[in-house]
Amino acid sequence: MREIVLDTETTGLDPATGDRVVEIGCVELLNRIPTGTSYHVYINPERSMPEEAFRVHGLSSEFLSDKPRFAEIADEFLTFIDEDALVIHNAAFDVGFLDAEFAKLGKPKISRSRVVDTLMLARRKNPGGAASLDALCARYGIDNSKRTKHGALLDSEILAEVYLELLGGRQASLGLSQLSGRGGKAGSAVAQRPTPLPPRLTDAEVEAHLAFVAGLGGTVLWREFLAEPDAVQPG
Repeated sequence: MREIVLDTETTGLDPATGDRVVEIGCVELLNRIPTGTSYHVYINPERSMPEEAFRVHGLSSEFLSDKPRFAEIADEFLTFIDEDALVIHNAAFDVGFLDAEFAKLGKPKISRSRVVDTLMLARRKNPGGAASLDALCARYGIDNSKRTKHGALLDSEILAEVYLELLGGRQASLGLSQLSGRGGKAGSAVAQRPTPLPPRLTDAEVEAHLAFVAGLGGTVLWREFLAEPDAVQPG
């Protein structure tokens, strides 16, 4: 499963009044694990940068003046996000700005069904608790010391960590992606005990279980999890 953690920076708060996107940052997750693949671009907003916005992200009109316009990066951005889920904090803000940019180019809006809003996740998981990105970093012990100003790529990287914690932490997968086949044989990445645990079943209990399974018929699923009877070892 591929997911894209996404953040934007803008010239202000409302695209309806002429504010534009000036930065996009994306981080790719595959089966909830960062792959190291990212997408990042600064964008010329074709307008001046208000002082209030500059104080938030530090992107000046001069810095952005030689950067590509949104129309020049739209297709490569859409190619990167493809049709995969988009993980965004306070998604209504970012998606609203992206939709406004796409509308200028005659492109369709982002489907809300593909958007995961981590702000909503945080509020459901911690009712009444602070749900800003900085507050969630503090709650889950995530280092955000480099976040002296807002930046789309850095915020996406931090949000990816927050998202995994909101889903239960990295231990949620328990390494099950390493399992293959019905028998649950582990791949080489799963550590094996150097010394097997002592058996907990008596020989009589093992024989009783084998007799029970045998009585279920030749096609029963349980038989696929058993070795040949004479090879079964208790434990």
